[in-house]
Amino acid sequence: MHQFLVEHDDYDASRLLYGNQYAADEHAVLFYVDGPPRESYESALEGVPSVLAFELAPCRDESFYLYVRERLTGPDRTFVDAVEQPGLILIPPLEYRADGTIRLKAVGPDEAIQTIVDDVSEAMRVDVRSVGEYCAGRIDARVDLTRRQFEAVSVAVDCGYYRETRDGSLEDVADRLGCSSGTAGELLRRAERTVMAAVVDGGPF
Repeated sequence: MHQFLVEHDDYDASRLLYGNQYAADEHAVLFYVDGPPRESYESALEGVPSVLAFELAPCRDESFYLYVRERLTGPDRTFVDAVEQPGLILIPPLEYRADGTIRLKAVGPDEAIQTIVDDVSEAMRVDVRSVGEYCAGRIDARVDLTRRQFEAVSVAVDCGYYRETRDGSLEDVADRLGCSSGTAGELLRRAERTVMAAVVDGGPF
């Protein structure tokens, strides 16, 4: 399903919020999937052999929650085994991004972190972005933007879309991004929603 997300521009990311391994080769997980249409995602999910059961719960916008029970096979088995290290805590959400990458944060002993890197490297390439003390300060709204959303906002700012005189149009943004104006507009709306929600959550100045 991560590959499905990569191949369809309508979806920005899926985020693994919670997971529980209830048998040796089975687990249950809860995802938040950012992007329409729900029907095509559900249709693709029905064709995944490892899925035992699933249910989708739509949100007020076009995103939805996804509950899945599935068998662990191949790279999934390797990944789950790698992150279940003694003393290790995964910080949700795990982000399955539209560029084909998976991003996660973990807290724990040095040896547990290194084991993740070593074990997961057998199934996929691993890039360690940063190592240091865990900081739970105020969250910058930018960290919740997908790479594609941030790219869309950057292009919009650069071409004058947000200037008072609106020197750039939505079509200009779409042309720079190489997508339709509808897709460009949706990327900007989602980014704006994320940033504005973060501003309100931060409280008044």
